[in-house]
Amino acid sequence: MYKKGQTKKKKGKQNTQYSKWIKPFWIVYSVLVAGIVLIFWLISHGHMGFMPSFADLENPNTNLATEVYSYDGELLGKYYIENRSMVAYHDLPKNLTDALIATEDVRFYDHAGVDVRALFRVAFGVLTNNHKGGGSTITQQLAKNLFPRSSDMSKAEMIMTKLKEWVVAAKLEREYSKNEIMTMYLNTVDFGNNSSGIKSASNTYFSKEPKDLCAEESALLVGMLKAPTKYSPRRNPTASLERRNTVIEQMEKYKYLSPDMADSVQAIPIDMSHFRVQSHTQGIATYFREYIRQYLVEWCKNNPKADGSQYDIYKDGLKIYTTIDAQMQRHAEAAVHEHVCRYLQPMFFDHWKGRDNAPFFRISKEETDRILNSAMKRTELYLAMKAEGATEEEIKKAFNTKMEMKVFTWDRGEIDTVMTPMDHIRYMKSFLHCGMMAMEPHTGYVKAYVGGTNYNHFQFDHVKLSKRQVGSTFKPYVYTVAMQNGEYNPCKLVPNVPVTFHLPEGGTWTPKNSGDYKNGQMLPLKEALAHSLNYVSAYLMKQFGAESVIHLVRNMGMTSDIPSVPSICLGACELTLYEQVGAINCFPNQGVYVEPSFITTICDKEGNVIHTFIPKTNEAIDQITAFKTVRLMQGVVDYGTGGRLRSQYKLGFPLAGKTGTTDNQSDGWFVGYSPSLTCGVWVGCEDRAAHFRSISLGQGARTAMPVFALFMQKVYNDPKLPYKGVAADKGEGYDFQIPAAFTGDANGCNEKVKEKIVPDFD
Repeated sequence: MYKKGQTKKKKGKQNTQYSKWIKPFWIVYSVLVAGIVLIFWLISHGHMGFMPSFADLENPNTNLATEVYSYDGELLGKYYIENRSMVAYHDLPKNLTDALIATEDVRFYDHAGVDVRALFRVAFGVLTNNHKGGGSTITQQLAKNLFPRSSDMSKAEMIMTKLKEWVVAAKLEREYSKNEIMTMYLNTVDFGNNSSGIKSASNTYFSKEPKDLCAEESALLVGMLKAPTKYSPRRNPTASLERRNTVIEQMEKYKYLSPDMADSVQAIPIDMSHFRVQSHTQGIATYFREYIRQYLVEWCKNNPKADGSQYDIYKDGLKIYTTIDAQMQRHAEAAVHEHVCRYLQPMFFDHWKGRDNAPFFRISKEETDRILNSAMKRTELYLAMKAEGATEEEIKKAFNTKMEMKVFTWDRGEIDTVMTPMDHIRYMKSFLHCGMMAMEPHTGYVKAYVGGTNYNHFQFDHVKLSKRQVGSTFKPYVYTVAMQNGEYNPCKLVPNVPVTFHLPEGGTWTPKNSGDYKNGQMLPLKEALAHSLNYVSAYLMKQFGAESVIHLVRNMGMTSDIPSVPSICLGACELTLYEQVGAINCFPNQGVYVEPSFITTICDKEGNVIHTFIPKTNEAIDQITAFKTVRLMQGVVDYGTGGRLRSQYKLGFPLAGKTGTTDNQSDGWFVGYSPSLTCGVWVGCEDRAAHFRSISLGQGARTAMPVFALFMQKVYNDPKLPYKGVAADKGEGYDFQIPAAFTGDANGCNEKVKEKIVPDFD
């Protein structure tokens, strides 16, 4: 037995042993705490590598897509490095934020950026090898998205980066509200399929805005955040469905959905019928968007920001508001597809089937070879073989050797076939192309713009870039000079006889009519233009000269080179469709040229207007001359070469226009207008040597005018558009406006005529 005091002595000795460790423990603990505090202080102040400032947090370096909108508010397309557009918190549906919180960060509204409980859970999982989810909060994930990690970091760098993300998360929580953090996160995450941010994702997967997402759609998108490719509903629909239902289970677990609602939502199959990858080459107005893109690149160079730096359409999130009407654009594209792609193209293939040297006509073998070889040298195959050092002989042999390839068709899309690359070039040369543009006469706003038939396969723009001979569509300008400078009016009688020009370089030129319509007779100008008589155009050109016509069309917006030769009276000059439509628009616009415009305003990412566009205008001709020419051109539609607009297409409202066909039917044209809409159409092959062999098939009245007719039918019969569709609907001012100063009759003549001009249909 111990004596009294022995136990106390032993306990005292033990306490002494423990007490000697207390001080070192607290020293080590204090040093560790101080070290951790120091590390976080150094990180926070940027002494251990880059740390975003408050300004960086306010304006994170996020690439924002520039958005292009139609006049009626529809998103036409985007220009981007990352397909990202911002959305505000009030545009996020509750089911989306509920799904995100239930799945990614259930204590989102309770922590200050770092969830300590989640970190302990992760640490315990690592020690026990029983992982139950990650520990990153939504705020931490936002920090990671705003300031991405490098892909080749060491473990030490990864640890340091993780600590930095904690600091950034704490700063974010201090500077932003929870709702703002939630919104920033959903605007920065990647959903795969070229969709960054919730707005792009909802448009890509469901063709709707985020605010319109239903519960199962929100759950699917939130589920994809874990691994966009693995849980893609397009690539892995089964895994995507399972992941979506897991998110729904989480929503039920945390009381965001009732059990019955969760069961109902889980039973809904995934619907990808509205899925569409947002691309520069998809959607409507593809040629228009590409033209606008090129224009904006130049605009950015000449319109710097307030700080002197340049705008970047791929990063700065500009909002481009255009003049295009989305519904009218669809009508225009449908008209082109219906006539050119579904009707004319099969006819063209049948027309040339079994013919030598198709689709080229009346050119030598040497000229054909030149065309084909020139096209060959622009192909990827040629460039690749050339880069590998192949000789011209080896390349030509390869191009004349059959191989498997995909070829484009209108009715079946891309199909697999076997042919030589050279035959494929000839085949692609056999496609007809089309350009079309429609604008409002008074505003100059371009409402529809079709640069070609298929942007994926034929990217050349036939509105702004392509210059082709215009044929008889140039004749109204010659007649206008007569209306303006002489005692001429639609009823003026002129001789329909040959006219000879003595050329400065020697020799003579005597144009001929294409037929024998009333040759040798005196005809009213209106009837002469209606039947596109070359004799009369030459007669007027002889009276007033080429220079007077060129001077006129310069005032009407034409900038292309126009030779000062008599043959321009028959359209022997090359113009763009854009120039043609802008110039012809002067007539329904009472002689005022208004520059066709494509953009109304440009706004920055915050919605502030940074540029407003006002079309340029000038008085090209006087009102009375314009009105006389309108009445002339109405004859083309009422009883001339455009008569099928009335007889076949039943367009009963006021119309005027002009058909045009160039030599060998290489180009078919129609330009026309109503009191409220001006439109021009061109149809032809890429090479002028490729065309229909007969004028009955290749004339502008057969190739181009039906596109105009179908478009006007669709537009004027669309109740959602502000146009009148039938003659019975004509109201006050609906017909072409008669100038107040005009004292002649309604036919545009200077004095009333006793005898009506008799229609003479072909």
